Amino acid sequence: HVQLVESGGGSVQPGGSLKLSCVANDYSYSDYCMAWFRQAPGKKREGIAAIFTGSGSTFYADSVKNRFTISRDNTRNTMTLQINGLQPGDTAKYYCAAQPAPGYCDIVETDFDYWGQGTQVTVS
Repeated sequence: HVQLVESGGGSVQPGGSLKLSCVANDYSYSDYCMAWFRQAPGKKREGIAAIFTGSGSTFYADSVKNRFTISRDNTRNTMTLQINGLQPGDTAKYYCAAQPAPGYCDIVETDFDYWGQGTQVTVS
């Protein structure tokens, strides 16, 4: 059972940056698809970015390209999301998700079996 713990959220002014982290307690598979989603109040959860932990291949939603960067450090069982140029519209709870041994890796919510509790990002 994969447990995920997010950290790094906070309150920032527009234009600021944050780095979110997600630590997994289980990296026993040779490859995972790990992803970031976010959910703003009153809105559906939205996929942001995904990464294959083995190859490092990434996928981004069009809405966050050029401002968000997903990466992983397999030595520390950690995935990160660097967010630059934060805007009020980025205010949401950000969730980490993981799926072991995936056939493909993207940001479809139903593809992921394991989720973290989320970390809040507020931009104002």
